[in-house]
Amino acid sequence: MEHEVFVPVPAEALRAALTDPARVARCVPGFQRDVSEAATGAGEDLVGRFRLRVGGHTITYRGGLRIVERDGAITYEGEGAEARGKGVAEISLTVVLTPAAEGTGLSFTGALTATGRLAEEPEEARDAARDRLLDAFVEAAADLAAEPVEPVEPADSAGTRAEADDEAGPEGRTAFGTGAFDGGPGFEEDVLPEPAAPPEFPAARPAAEAAHARRTMIGRSAEEVDHAPPRGRYAPVPAPEQGGAGATLRWVAPAAALALASAVIVTRALRRRR
Repeated sequence: MEHEVFVPVPAEALRAALTDPARVARCVPGFQRDVSEAATGAGEDLVGRFRLRVGGHTITYRGGLRIVERDGAITYEGEGAEARGKGVAEISLTVVLTPAAEGTGLSFTGALTATGRLAEEPEEARDAARDRLLDAFVEAAADLAAEPVEPVEPADSAGTRAEADDEAGPEGRTAFGTGAFDGGPGFEEDVLPEPAAPPEFPAARPAAEAAHARRTMIGRSAEEVDHAPPRGRYAPVPAPEQGGAGATLRWVAPAAALALASAVIVTRALRRRR
């Protein structure tokens, strides 16, 4: 395995990016890092899942990678097993950085041994996948190396600030450091603000007025809604009024009594004539 590429990035900045496990994980396309405690304690700089696209297939490996610096060169040693299969792969890749006037040249040399699905792929497909993977890796590393590094505040900055506060004297301290408990100027010389006046609340309303106001603001209560008759198309049909029949009986009864009395009188009169 041999590959060469040139990037317009200083060699020192590029070396810092290629030896930092966090940035290396971001540079490898298809790699998902596992940062759990079990993974970090396995003796590997990087542990996780790696998806490799070869030809028309995608192979997923689970394994780890170590970063070793030897004689100015950076060596990546890793091994992984197929997530769905019995194949394994081992790689040893060495990167040599050569500083130049306008950037850095990178030379990759290494070896790959694999069994399983990767070994079954054609050699042309494996070479194309290798070149594509290394080019993407170098491009991502160059972008990360070109980013400005944020300055990290030293650990003893807190102690320096504490010493500065001590040198500032009583003027730079709080009220508890002015000698209030040592007989010096303390609470006796402090001017306390006057207490604020208690807030005034409106007088309570009568129960009926409060209930009417509450109904006006929030509508009918749940009890009123439960017992209220339905409205609209689901309203019950009203029963016919009984007032018409009662009013008719009021004048029919006297008229019938008068007609009956008249009939009795006429009948008696006719009997007397006979």
